[in-house]
Amino acid sequence: MKSRQSLTGSRIRLGVNIDHIATLRNARGGRRPDPLRAARLAVEAGADNITAHLREDRRHIRDADVEALMASLDVPLNLEMAVTPEMLAIATGLRPHACCLVPERRQELTTEGGLDVAGQTAALQPFIAELQRAGIQVALFIDPDPQQIDAARAVEADAIELHTGTYCEAATAGAGPALHRELARLEEAARLAAASGLEVHAGHGLDLENVGAVAAIAEIVELNIGHFLVAEALFLGLGESVRHMRAAIDGARASLRQSDTAASVGGGRP
Repeated sequence: MKSRQSLTGSRIRLGVNIDHIATLRNARGGRRPDPLRAARLAVEAGADNITAHLREDRRHIRDADVEALMASLDVPLNLEMAVTPEMLAIATGLRPHACCLVPERRQELTTEGGLDVAGQTAALQPFIAELQRAGIQVALFIDPDPQQIDAARAVEADAIELHTGTYCEAATAGAGPALHRELARLEEAARLAAASGLEVHAGHGLDLENVGAVAAIAEIVELNIGHFLVAEALFLGLGESVRHMRAAIDGARASLRQSDTAASVGGGRP
């Protein structure tokens, strides 16, 4: 496991979620806008991997989209999916680089809260093991809760993705106790997960105004962002939207390195 110091010096990965490119396509029908073209533009602009959520109702990403991404991308594909036999068969057949297991309800607009790993360890452990036997890295989308982190380790996941939605809602409401509390929860969860040997990712609701504090958490090595980038693309173009986010998270990580270096130098003084 990497030390905190080595994590601080590492470049944080940016995963771009292209679900809402497909949402826009499906609103009208036909082929445009093309999720694969969006994925390629995102990679050219600085994305390290592409995320796509294949929902049971296929409301945005479709099976053909995942197949096209697998056939054409030169970067890893992170397939978000529910814990169902259908999705297990699709994932083990296509073998994406990674799968992130998420809770899913038909009536929700977007994923609401994290997966209850602690409440379904018996079902999750063999499900995860089968994905891993297919060579797929498995992450669990969870709330920043120590019980869920312990459970993620118990079911032998490779990584967790911390649900940042509550933090983002607090940030929108403005500075105050709720914002500090939610950021502290993310920081503590990231430390606990990394100490347990889990790779730490984060995502949900992140934008240019709130991403810096999350990107500055040393243990987090990957951020997955979608809706904001697609929304900004309407005004800036997708490439510029991704480049702005890439610069923001790189700047936050650079500031972290500088603060750690200053602390190290200061701590060495008599």
